[in-house]
Amino acid sequence: MGLFRFYERPRLWFWAAMTGLAAALMCYAQTLAFTGDESFHLVAAQMIKAGFRPYLDFCFPQAPLNAYWNAFWIRVLPESWRTVHVLASLETSLAVAMAADFVYRRWEPGRWRLAAAVTAGVVIGSNITVVEFGTLGQAYAICLLLTVAAFRATIAAVRGNAWFAPLAGALAAGAAACSLLNAPVAPVLLAWMLWNCPARQRWLRGIWFVCAAAVPFAPVIWLFARAHWVVWFNLAEYHLYYRQIYWPHSTPHDIGALTAWLEDPQATLLGVLAAIGLIWLWRLKPLDRATRAEFYLCAILSAGQFLELAFAHPTFQRYFIALTPFFGILAVLGLYAVGARVLAPDRPFWPCAVLCFLSLGAIMHNALNRNDVFTWQDYEAVARKVEQVTPKGGEFFADGLIYFLTRHRPPPGMEFDYSHKLNLPPAKLALLHIMPDSELQAKLAAGFFYTAMSCDDDTTTDYKLAERFQHKEAVGDCSVFWGPKK
Repeated sequence: MGLFRFYERPRLWFWAAMTGLAAALMCYAQTLAFTGDESFHLVAAQMIKAGFRPYLDFCFPQAPLNAYWNAFWIRVLPESWRTVHVLASLETSLAVAMAADFVYRRWEPGRWRLAAAVTAGVVIGSNITVVEFGTLGQAYAICLLLTVAAFRATIAAVRGNAWFAPLAGALAAGAAACSLLNAPVAPVLLAWMLWNCPARQRWLRGIWFVCAAAVPFAPVIWLFARAHWVVWFNLAEYHLYYRQIYWPHSTPHDIGALTAWLEDPQATLLGVLAAIGLIWLWRLKPLDRATRAEFYLCAILSAGQFLELAFAHPTFQRYFIALTPFFGILAVLGLYAVGARVLAPDRPFWPCAVLCFLSLGAIMHNALNRNDVFTWQDYEAVARKVEQVTPKGGEFFADGLIYFLTRHRPPPGMEFDYSHKLNLPPAKLALLHIMPDSELQAKLAAGFFYTAMSCDDDTTTDYKLAERFQHKEAVGDCSVFWGPKK
């Protein structure tokens, strides 16, 4: 039935709007999308492609599934950041479309149906955090897709299709296997499914959900069986005890991240409308009980993820990208509650047009004011200079981005940029494949690296790059040094 409804005019307009959003995200992904933290994700994918194992052969304090996923695609497609960004933008576009399609399917036929669904897609897909971080090689994009898909599969399992229960478990656990920031998704969905399923089917579907949830963690289980402590350190101990090394004043930083929405009109408007939508749903009960429960699930999922993200130490505003699809779904309920009262109930154009205009205007303003931010093209120019001045077989001291662009394996122990300051016994550092800062300084002083680059003045000063090399050339806002002084 859904296949035939695709050819109805409202459905065509809906998919045309989703296609336009996807094209805009793809354009951004191939031009402005960039963050330096992509480096160790892409280097990890590159090393997995070359046959190395995360944790066992190099330090990688992240869940590994996204790295394996990217490694697969840079094996079958060109080994480039552009390939990874295409993949990420498609994943984010699918997540946006699935969230908007949920609104379309749950709204009663009428003028508001198409308008509400398209508006949900626009406010989610044009959210600044979604655009900036859902188009990168980090795990945000695939986590968005897996989380929204798990949400849809869980609802389908409750509505009567038992085969969606294991699919929901695999998708929810897959999000956590890509990033542990999504760990609450699986337990929240499982609890909601058990609560809402008919009693005679409840436990069987719950068992299927749990069994399927183990599948995405197969790589972690396999690696853990070979090196228990090393895997535990990368996945848990590092985040519990050592992340603060680079963020010594993390508590004020966390408070700033948790209150940043007060300075973001786009996030504030989305949150206010979502709250209005929940109140409207709770007090007036305009939908049947099963549909209300599905909208409540959006709020429960958001609350569960917020609690974990709020206690990440340090936390960052971009982590809360996971809440955006569910806030967007609830926001259109709030928009309807307000718009139907202020204007005619069957005239959705102006409320939806205003909200879409504000959302799209905010992201366009943000994109036009990114002139002082690095892009991949800047680092490609630096990589070309590093390759030009480095003799064949020579080592260089660089950001992970340069190792990825030049397809040069980082010297052992330098795969993860944020590891050199770890103060651990030498035996443990060796097990973790981490080069301590003292050894890195010694190698620079001894002329181990023929070339060095830095786009950060503090790094240049701390490692005395200007004093240790004979030549220097500025490439954009970065510097390349070569020819170590004897």
